[in-house]
Amino acid sequence: MKIKNILIAAGPTRERIDPVRFISNYSTGTFGYAIAKEAKRRKLSVTLVSGPTSLKAPQGVKFIPVESSLDMRKAVLAEFPKTDCMIMTAAVADWRPRYPAKRKIKKKERRILELVENPDILAQIGARKKKRIVIGFALETENLGKTALKKLKNKNLDMIIANRLTKEANIFGDKKLDVVTIDKFGNRTRVFNKSKEELAKIILDKALRFELG
Repeated sequence: MKIKNILIAAGPTRERIDPVRFISNYSTGTFGYAIAKEAKRRKLSVTLVSGPTSLKAPQGVKFIPVESSLDMRKAVLAEFPKTDCMIMTAAVADWRPRYPAKRKIKKKERRILELVENPDILAQIGARKKKRIVIGFALETENLGKTALKKLKNKNLDMIIANRLTKEANIFGDKKLDVVTIDKFGNRTRVFNKSKEELAKIILDKALRFELG
């Protein structure tokens, strides 16, 4: 059987500290939106679950906006049974405040921000995948190949796309990237200096070669 329905998670999550402040990261959602657009161009049925971004959802996709990691987890787990392939590009916050304030915290108030770990959405999806294809991403500052391979195995993925963040390489937004793809069979491919639109085509080419179990 071939892949017809694809689920993509994109963008950052925001974890509220109080009604006006939050914890987040530098993700712009550009990569996930590029994959969603390319998947729709290939006439796949596309669902895009997205954290807050400034991007416009590609025309024709089912778009589900979310804010926090728990919101994203709920949406992804609800949509996952309906899909053939999940591509998790989202940069989900690893932690959230244990006790977000209900009112704005004043500057003069001293407060220790206690954090709790968020659920690992990709690991939970990998554990539930059955015959589906699951693809993840890894952004690292060191030990790129070793760390990506560990994530691939520990999270029961079919493929992982890894890239490195350095002082010289700002990979956020509309930037060209060098990436390494590693699949569950041990095949590694290095791709250099490609736009996220070009990488979206390469990733989908590889994804669509997988046969559903």
